[in-house]
Amino acid sequence: MITTHRRVPAVGLAVTALILGLTACGSDNETSASADTVTVTNCGEDVTYDQPLDRLFVNDGGMIAISLAAGAADQIVAVSSMARDADVLRLEYGAQVDELKQVAPEQPTLENIVGARPQVLYAGYNYGMSESRGITPEILAQHGIDVYQLSEACRQVNGESARGTMDPWVALDTDLRNIGTITANADVGAQAADDVQTRLQALRAAPQPTDKPTVFLFDSGTDTVFSSGSFGGPQGIIDAAGARNATEDVQDTWTTVSWERVATADPDVIAFVDYPGQSVEEKIAALRSNPASRNLRAVKENRFINLPYAMWVSSPLNIDSAEILRKVFEAHDLAPQSRITPTLDVRRLGLGGNDWLTY
Repeated sequence: MITTHRRVPAVGLAVTALILGLTACGSDNETSASADTVTVTNCGEDVTYDQPLDRLFVNDGGMIAISLAAGAADQIVAVSSMARDADVLRLEYGAQVDELKQVAPEQPTLENIVGARPQVLYAGYNYGMSESRGITPEILAQHGIDVYQLSEACRQVNGESARGTMDPWVALDTDLRNIGTITANADVGAQAADDVQTRLQALRAAPQPTDKPTVFLFDSGTDTVFSSGSFGGPQGIIDAAGARNATEDVQDTWTTVSWERVATADPDVIAFVDYPGQSVEEKIAALRSNPASRNLRAVKENRFINLPYAMWVSSPLNIDSAEILRKVFEAHDLAPQSRITPTLDVRRLGLGGNDWLTY
């Protein structure tokens, strides 16, 4: 099991009802401001940030995407854990990605963060912050640094993950609006959130397959398989695309399952998370060699989809993932034809494992 990234709490399973009512969610997350401060609700608590906020440290490709989409490029003083997602971020956000100062290719140290002299760290638990790594709001406060927590990965309580507390699309909507607000780009953040909602509603309104195709999310695999259950971001992506997550019965976020679960699911499509540690070629080889998976239809017919890490963890690129999955289903008669058109052409990235990716 690869351990370069671990994600903790995230989202609920009741996606459909929440998403259809998402247009009102911006008003549920109240904000207040004065000339010197702005207050937003973050992980269930009202948090106040000094203004202007012009020195933001952002960890991880998903949060970098959220910050850029929310108009905060000029406020980002440093980033970390961007290297694996630089190409897909450039594809979506252009040359401004190359202007970001990356101070750590993977998880940042406390020294990396303090050395950048940010006013605020934007990270999540097991997305840069953890007690074991010595990076917590309390420790950062000793250095005069405030924290905005990724809504998909709020702080664990007494070592227990608060799982299923927020639908993945609501979490994304919340962070786009909040990051826009605290960096004085409220209109940009709101527009980005509204764009995701519009595209999500179009996916929901598209003709749905009578029999939903099954997708198995394969993050990485050795003796066991690392996947994502009913509370993880991929649940929202797969559901929005009109399919069924093969591990939706596992009430967890990112979690380990057995190889037998892969065999039992007999998925129509196997989706990979592309990031360093285990290449897509190694993942496919593992599927082809393991007795539990080598005879599956998806394996025999090369029904693989390989999308970058930042397209699976909470980010505006989640809606691109959902659109791409939907069109792939249509191209192979797993879903009715629709007017959905992906706006992000990940084929330009030249990722391996995407021979089946045609739309």
